[in-house]
Amino acid sequence: MCERRGPARMELSDSWSAGSVAAVLPAGGSGERLGAARPKQFCALQGRPLVSHTARALERISWISDIIVVVSLEHIETMKSIIQKYGHKRITVVEGGVTRHRSIFNGLKIFAENKLSNCPLQKPEVVIIHDAVRPFIEEDILLKVVKAAKDHGAAGAIRPLVSTVVASSADGCLDHSLERARYRASEMPQAFLFDIIYQAYHQCNDYDLDYGTECLHLALKYCKTKAKLIEGSPDLWKVTYKRDLYAAESIIKDNLSQQVCVITDMKGDDVQVGFLLHETLKSHIKVKRISVSLCKDDNYMQNIILGQCYNFICMHVKKSAFQETQQLVDILENANVSTLYPVVLISVHLNVSENASFSSEMEDLTRIKEFAREVKKKNILVYGLLIHYNKGSKDLQGLGYLIQHCSTEKRHRYQNGTRSVKEGTTI
Repeated sequence: MCERRGPARMELSDSWSAGSVAAVLPAGGSGERLGAARPKQFCALQGRPLVSHTARALERISWISDIIVVVSLEHIETMKSIIQKYGHKRITVVEGGVTRHRSIFNGLKIFAENKLSNCPLQKPEVVIIHDAVRPFIEEDILLKVVKAAKDHGAAGAIRPLVSTVVASSADGCLDHSLERARYRASEMPQAFLFDIIYQAYHQCNDYDLDYGTECLHLALKYCKTKAKLIEGSPDLWKVTYKRDLYAAESIIKDNLSQQVCVITDMKGDDVQVGFLLHETLKSHIKVKRISVSLCKDDNYMQNIILGQCYNFICMHVKKSAFQETQQLVDILENANVSTLYPVVLISVHLNVSENASFSSEMEDLTRIKEFAREVKKKNILVYGLLIHYNKGSKDLQGLGYLIQHCSTEKRHRYQNGTRSVKEGTTI
C-alpha cells in the first residue's frame, strides 16, 4: 500500500544527480516504553507530530529526492492526514511489517520492485535509513554518511558510550563487562549503496528479520560490507521515554526563539547602519541568514524558509517599507511557514532624516498596527518599529537589545496565551 502526496522538489545540489539519494523512515513502532496512548512518532511536539518534525528536517535537504515513511496498517490514514495538514512534499507512505527490519525491507521494495504503478519511484544509488523519532538531524551528518556509503558501501553515525556495558550470568550476577573505550553506540542516520542493503535484506533469514535491529550488521553478515563509522553529534538521540518528549520540545522552543533572518535593502551610506545592527544582534541571538531580495522566486529566500526560520527582521530606510513588509508576509503565507508555529516579523524603519513629520510617522504606525491585527489571524505576528537614528552614531547596543526583546517577548506571550503585545511602536 502506498500513498504519494505533493510534487517532488528537485533543486539538487551539484554533488548529486537527480534521484541518486533517497531516504527510508521506519515509523511503525508501538511506543510501549513511552507509556502514552498513541505511538511516540505521532505524539505532538509544539503542536506538530514528531514524525512530521523528522520528515521536514529531511525535506529541507534538496538532494534527497524521495522520502519513504513506513507505518503500520492502522496508522496509514493518520500519516496521510499529517502529510496533507503540514504540506509535506516528496513523501511516500508504505505499509510496514511486524518488526523493524521487515518494515525497512518493505520501504526498500518500493524502489526495487516498483510494483505500484500509481507512484513509480526511481531506484536511488544511495539510500538513507533514519528513525522517524530522531527529529534533530542536520545536513552535515547526512552528507558525511552518504559520501562514506558511496566509498565503502555502508556507513553509520556513532556516539561514545555513556555507561559501561555489562553481561549478567544466569543467576543474575556480573559475568563480565566491556571495555567502554573500545565500543560505540550505533545511532542514526545510516546510509547504504542501495543494491547492497537490498541484497542483504533479500538474503536475510527469518530470525534476523524478526529479532535483529542493526542494519549495518546485515550489510556485513550477508554482503561482507564493512561500514564506515562516522562520529555524530549529541543531537542524534532518539525519543524513547516521555521525558524525551519534554526535552525535545524544549529544544524546539529554544531554536525558534534564538534564530533570526535579517532582510535589508539598504544601499550607500545606510549599509553601515545595517552592518552595525547585524553585528550587535549577533551578540544577543543567532543571526541565521541575511538576504537582500524579497522576490517570490528567489531561491535564496526559499532556502531560508525551508531552513525553518520563524523570526524575520526587515530593515528599511525608505518609505516603501510597509509594502515590502506586506510582500514578505505574502511569501511566508504562500510557503505555509506559519501552519504550525507563529512567525515573528519585525519591520524596522530607520528614519535618518532630521525633518521627519510626526503625523506621517503616526500614520505609518497606524497602518502597521491594522495590518498586524489582520495577519495575526494567519499566525504571523508583526511588530513595527519606527526608529530615529543619527548616522554619525555607532551605538546600536540599545537597538539590538530592543529588537531581540521584541522577538522573544512577543513569541513567549503568544505561545503562553497572552496576546496583548502592541503591534507598533516608535522610538
